[in-house]
Amino acid sequence: MLTCPKTEKVLILTVDGRTLIGTLLSTDQLTNLVLSQTVERIIRTPDDPEPSSQVEHGLYLIRGDNVVICGEVDEEIDSGIDWAKVKGQM
Repeated sequence: MLTCPKTEKVLILTVDGRTLIGTLLSTDQLTNLVLSQTVERIIRTPDDPEPSSQVEHGLYLIRGDNVVICGEVDEEIDSGIDWAKVKGQM
């Protein structure tokens, strides 16, 4: 059972590698999640000349079987990062 507090900003990693950040509105026993003000972060690899980006999705439903991890976001730290400059790889 998911223990993230509702109405808190959370980061979700999905099985297909997406990173979603939003306000957790609701969960159920299957870990289906409803997020509001959802943003998907697309982190580029170091050799990609394009900057990393964020895509706004708004209200978003995530099936529980797609959730790898759910964690609270420290908004003070998160807001201090220039996400366009972040690079990474898997």
